[in-house]
Amino acid sequence: MAGSSRILVWDGALRLFHWSTVLLVAAMWWSAENHMMDWHRRMGMILVGLVTFRLAWGLLGPRTARFTSWQLGPGAMLGYLKSLKRGVHKPSFGHNPIGTLSVIAMLAALCVQLGTGLFAVDVDGLESGPLSTLVSFEAGRQAAEIHEISFNILVALIGLHVAAVAVYLIFFKDNLVRPMVTGRRASADFEAGETLADNRLSWLRLAIAVAVAFAAMWGISTAG
Repeated sequence: MAGSSRILVWDGALRLFHWSTVLLVAAMWWSAENHMMDWHRRMGMILVGLVTFRLAWGLLGPRTARFTSWQLGPGAMLGYLKSLKRGVHKPSFGHNPIGTLSVIAMLAALCVQLGTGLFAVDVDGLESGPLSTLVSFEAGRQAAEIHEISFNILVALIGLHVAAVAVYLIFFKDNLVRPMVTGRRASADFEAGETLADNRLSWLRLAIAVAVAFAAMWGISTAG
């Protein structure tokens, strides 16, 4: 809205995680398709760190990054769906109920994708994940099969996510991409009480979340 002040909705760390994950998932697909498995493993480890950071940030980050801000109740979901059915869309200060389900599904698919990739072994045993030595060859092959299936599920979820963003833009004139780039939305989009949350970075909490992510990466690299 013209003349409306803009407030911070998505903190910088959350936005960096979002776009870094987008790039890494695409790069990992490309590296696997071109049999560049050394790069595939390196980027996979970085993605492990990113996902670990996001899980930690869900506990330590600002309000809209925290899992406790997610709208998961059946009442909230039904109310939101009814409003959409009536053609009414009110922007949420953070994830709306449908967006919350989307984030949960994609994070779960990413965790399965990364977890199975760590233990996966190819058919001839030449290419394997960093933790494949901890399981039998049969278990490693099963992990590889799940790894392939879970990637297809992840791609489908990403496609649904992109389609939903397009629907909000076309039918509700709500650009969800811009706030994920700038972090800000017009304050007029929200009720006064919603904008009281402080979504600025806490450098101490950020340092703790980053340390947890690096610890996970170090633990996996040494365990293999």
